[in-house]
Amino acid sequence: MLTEQEKETFRALLLNEMAAILKRLENSEMFNLKQSYPHETVGELSSYDNHPADEGTELFEREKDFALLEHEQNYLKDVQRALAAIDHGSYGVCDVCGQPIPMERLIAIPTTTHCKLHSSQNGRRGDRPEEERVIAPSMHRAKSASFDADDLWQEVAQWGTSETPSDFFGDMTSYKDMMEPEENHGYVEDYENFVGVDLYGKNVTVFFNKERFPNR
Repeated sequence: MLTEQEKETFRALLLNEMAAILKRLENSEMFNLKQSYPHETVGELSSYDNHPADEGTELFEREKDFALLEHEQNYLKDVQRALAAIDHGSYGVCDVCGQPIPMERLIAIPTTTHCKLHSSQNGRRGDRPEEERVIAPSMHRAKSASFDADDLWQEVAQWGTSETPSDFFGDMTSYKDMMEPEENHGYVEDYENFVGVDLYGKNVTVFFNKERFPNR
């Protein structure tokens, strides 16, 4: 158990911490959250003529201000809770198991009211970003080729466009004939379809395609 002198030492330390927190909040004007966003913080008269993407930096800074304010407020609550524990005579004892908190832990974290075993920090190792609830990790995603604007156009144009086969030269009797059937998929030049090199551009190798082995 802590002696009265040790409790008073921690009380003075916690009071200094609380004064420092309140001073930081006052000097920063609650991390500039007393000012309206984004006009007073960035000097803009209006955001009417700005694209939302142009205010990405301002939005990030505003989010950071909220995070810093929340951090300071949570720290202030921890300090006040520790001071209340000193007043009630329960400081230095774990709120969960009732065992004495080691002096080394109190010196390192004067605001703690839990022992290491029952610390709330132990449950944070598995925390993941909130967006992962709807976005699967990359290792679990199905592999697929890129689907770009050209692929999208080919997908919808096969059902017909404002142009008709009669508008093109050649023997085109259906819309499928207009979809560039001779287009190379995955390569530009013909030789790129069956010639490859290693990572360093050496060891030229010929890979036979389906035209060489049609039955495979």
